[in-house]
Amino acid sequence: MAEIPGGTVDLRDDRRGTRWRTELAPFLIGRHPVTAGLHREVTGETAAAADAAPLTNISWFDAVELCNRVSARSGLSPAYHHDPATGDVIWDEECDGYRLPTEAEWQYACRAGTAGYRYGEIDAIAWYDGNSGGRAHEVGAKDPNPWGLYDMLGNVWEWCWDLYDEEVYDSYRIFRGGGWAESERGCGATVRRRSHPTFAIDDLGLRLARSVRR
Repeated sequence: MAEIPGGTVDLRDDRRGTRWRTELAPFLIGRHPVTAGLHREVTGETAAAADAAPLTNISWFDAVELCNRVSARSGLSPAYHHDPATGDVIWDEECDGYRLPTEAEWQYACRAGTAGYRYGEIDAIAWYDGNSGGRAHEVGAKDPNPWGLYDMLGNVWEWCWDLYDEEVYDSYRIFRGGGWAESERGCGATVRRRSHPTFAIDDLGLRLARSVRR
């Protein structure tokens, strides 16, 4: 995990034509996407992919459950629980366990103090449809961003905590970053995609985050 300093991030929703600014406290985020190997260690399940490959075919619901399982293995308080009345996933922001990054945290960590669409030349930093050969690749093989985070763009999309647009899309959740099957244009720090929390596919994974407790 890398500790990310607090700061300000500007977000936008091109569909609605809206922009907003969010202040962030310091937080921790994984240097790599979650790997098939970590998933095997936590769950005991054998994945089809090599241990160093990013975990894929995981839904948002499965992602939050995995966060809790990693927390329990590490002796931390699980960040998520289910509302007994509605079944909704609730994030207890006072807990110290692993969780999904918020959309604002993800974008802030991805840019790492840079201001452009990407933090480097795409072939140096990302696996995308122009160089991936039609598959995911082991994490950490491309250059990191200035804060030492690998595969923030390309290789696999990454689930975030946030709802996309509750009024229009109900429970749809956001994912960020682009994947191995995505076009060059789709691998950028501000690209937002969404899907139902049960959705899972072979270029969508996750990255762990934690809140900083002093």
